[in-house]
Amino acid sequence: MSARPLADLKVLDLAWVVAGPAIGRVLADYGATVVRVESSTRVEIARVMGPFPRGEIDPQRSALYDNCNSGKLGVAVDLSREEGRQIVRDLTCWSDVLIESFVPGQLERWGLGPDDLRAINPGLVGLSTSLMGRTGPYASLAGFGNIGAAMAGFQGLVGCAGSQPIGPFGPYTDYVGPRFGLVALLAALDHRRRTGEGCWLDVSQAEAGIQFLAAEVAAAAGSDRRLALAGNRDPRYAPNGVFRCKDEDEWIALTARDDEAWSALAGMIGGQALDPAFATLDGRRAEEDRLEAIIEDWAMGHSAHDLEARLQGAGVPAHVAARSEDLVADPHLVDRGHWVRLPHPLGGESVVESSRYRLSETPAAYVRPAPHWGRDAHEVLVGILGYDEARLKALDAAGVLR
Repeated sequence: MSARPLADLKVLDLAWVVAGPAIGRVLADYGATVVRVESSTRVEIARVMGPFPRGEIDPQRSALYDNCNSGKLGVAVDLSREEGRQIVRDLTCWSDVLIESFVPGQLERWGLGPDDLRAINPGLVGLSTSLMGRTGPYASLAGFGNIGAAMAGFQGLVGCAGSQPIGPFGPYTDYVGPRFGLVALLAALDHRRRTGEGCWLDVSQAEAGIQFLAAEVAAAAGSDRRLALAGNRDPRYAPNGVFRCKDEDEWIALTARDDEAWSALAGMIGGQALDPAFATLDGRRAEEDRLEAIIEDWAMGHSAHDLEARLQGAGVPAHVAARSEDLVADPHLVDRGHWVRLPHPLGGESVVESSRYRLSETPAAYVRPAPHWGRDAHEVLVGILGYDEARLKALDAAGVLR
C-alpha cells in the first residue's frame, strides 16, 4: 500500500466556500491530485471572509479559503467563456472524481451538467453538494449553512427558554455535509474499482444535517412530543451549562453526569449547594433556576482556567469556553499536531488545520498551501492536459485564465 493511499486519484474541484472544498481538501491530504478551478472575475466567497494575516484584507490570503484548499493545485478559468468551459471538459476527461457546489442548474446552463460530463467520461464519479439537493421543490433554494440548519430543524431548537431561537453558531450544515459526502464518495470509488461503473452523487446539506436529529424526528413522528428551547439544559443531566467566571468574558462549561459528580461539585461550592434537595437528578431538575444561580455565583469568584483544572481533577467534566487564542495554545491540539504551518509563496506562512483523521499506516501529508489565483496554470494546463506553450499564452492573452 502506498504511504499516501489516494496517490493515484485525480480530482477536479469546482466547488466553493466550505461544503464542497472541504471534501477535496481531505482527498488532497491523503495524496490525491486535486485541481481547484475558480475565477478571479467572480471571487470565491471564502476568499473575502477571512480572517486575514495581520488583519489586512487580501482575497489571496484568507485563512478560511486556505483551510479548505490546502494541498490543491489551482488554475483560474473564466467559465463564462466557451474556451474556459472547454478546459473543464478536458480536465473532466483526465479526472476520476469531480466535485461541484453550484446552485442546481448552473452546470447545465454552461453545458457541463452531469449527463454532459459523464458522456465524455463514463467512469467519472461526480459529486454535487447543494443546500437542498439537485431535485425536489426546494432544489433552487440558495443560501449558506445557516439556511441549511434552519431547513434541517436546528434553528428552532437552539436558544433560551422564553426567547427567540438563535440557532447553532455559523453555517452548521457546511461542516456536516462534507462528512457524509466524503464517505459516499469513497464508497462510490470502491464500487467503481469493483465494477468499472461511475456515478453521480447528490448530497443535500440540509438532509445530512437532519441525520443528527434522527432521534428527535422519530419521536416527533411517533408521538406528540416536541422539543422546546432549553438553553444548555439537558433532560439527562443537571447541572449542564456554561457559567460566567471572574475574569472578563470568561466562561466555564460543566456537567454533572450523575449524583456522584454532583456531590463532588457541591463539595467544592459548599453552602446552599449542599441542600439535600439537590442530591438526586429529579431534585436538581425541579429547582434548576436556583441551582444554576448558586453555581454562577460561585464561578464568578474564580478564573475559568483554575476551575477547569479543579473540576477535571475531581472527575467533573468541565472546560473553559475557548477563545481563538486558547485554541492556538491548547496543549492537546498542539500535541496532536493540529496546527500546520506552510510557507506561503506570497510571503509569510499559511496556518491550517490538520486532517481530522489519524491513520497509523497511511498518515496525511501537507505538501503545499492553498493556491492563489492562477498559481498552477502551467502545471495543470501544460503538465496535466498537455497544452503547448503557444496555446497557454493564447488563452492567457484572451483573458480566459482569470
